[in-house]
Amino acid sequence: MAQLFGVFAYHNPESCPLNNKQSRETFVQIDDKIKMATAKHNISKIIGFYMSVLEHQWVIILEADSAHDIETMCIESGISAFNTVKIVPLNNFDVAMKRIKGSAS
Repeated sequence: MAQLFGVFAYHNPESCPLNNKQSRETFVQIDDKIKMATAKHNISKIIGFYMSVLEHQWVIILEADSAHDIETMCIESGISAFNTVKIVPLNNFDVAMKRIKGSAS
């Protein structure tokens, strides 16, 4: 069953695609590679892909069956080639609120 995950990727200025030719070559292929890898690795949906260029950070919100599938997608697409990647399971606010209210008894 698909769960919500956040993928947080960070790189240093020296490996940034704006400053590094090899990272730039990898970066321009990432979109197509992500599309191929999502279908292959049980990633149901990419909800959003956001970047803070000057902070050298990316945030990808997606639905997937497991963090291991996301890890493989990050490797195959090239995201992990120049980023440190953190994969975090997420909950919607209403789900967390129900848990909190349910444990208050």
